[in-house]
Amino acid sequence: MASDAIRTERAERRQVAALPWRWGSEGVEILLVTSRETRRWVTPKGGRMPGLTDSEAAAIEALEEAGVHGEVADEPIGVFRYLKVLKRRAPRWCVVAVYPLEVYILQGAWKEQAERDRVWMSQEQAAACVGEPDLAEIIRAFRPDAPRP
Repeated sequence: MASDAIRTERAERRQVAALPWRWGSEGVEILLVTSRETRRWVTPKGGRMPGLTDSEAAAIEALEEAGVHGEVADEPIGVFRYLKVLKRRAPRWCVVAVYPLEVYILQGAWKEQAERDRVWMSQEQAAACVGEPDLAEIIRAFRPDAPRP
């Protein structure tokens, strides 16, 4: 039985995600992007990067996929699992650590602009749009510090 657990653990891929957010007129807003292949609403995410902390890697994913710069937290606010399904490869389970990133700069043009859409939403809208229930709960539970003056 233990060998089954080890096999499953090895089959899972570890990823990092940014949760880009800002203060809007109605409170916290979350920026979601579409995935490239399925066009689902997701947070910017990708693989861990050698030589960088996981939070730094999450910030790079946010820059590439959503065109945002800001202050990323050092610690994740949660973890979720999802089944990554690609056209030419077997599905694979991914475990994703989520790092909040307060957005200070929203670029008009960015690396993956032609491949993705991005939209600011309320926390509740963002939670309703993502397909992973655990990610939706992370979004709903997110509470940043009080707004800065």
